[in-house]
Amino acid sequence: MTYDRQILRILSDVDERGISVQLLAKHVYNLNASLFYTPDMDAIRSYVQQYLLKNSKSASSLIESMERRGYYRLNTQSNADARQLVLEFRETAVTEEKEEKPVEDLSLDLFA
Repeated sequence: MTYDRQILRILSDVDERGISVQLLAKHVYNLNASLFYTPDMDAIRSYVQQYLLKNSKSASSLIESMERRGYYRLNTQSNADARQLVLEFRETAVTEEKEEKPVEDLSLDLFA
């Protein structure tokens, strides 16, 4: 379930040219890799491929395949849910940027 949300978030940031399955899988891998857990890259790539194929079957589906083989993007032209997802992810990105605290300068003054 978390992979699904991450895939949709990455697709919402992609422009109209789309993103390749390989690059999308690398982004999902990097979002889940940590110091204590290293996910299997092949498992993530196959999950991303299956998810994209499953959700890009019809013309009004959430995800559409591009002219180039292996490239996908959100179907914002004929799917209202895709347009709503783009708006939701943009709103959360704006609120996350506002929550950052300013960094205080804690360095020592050398010439005081």
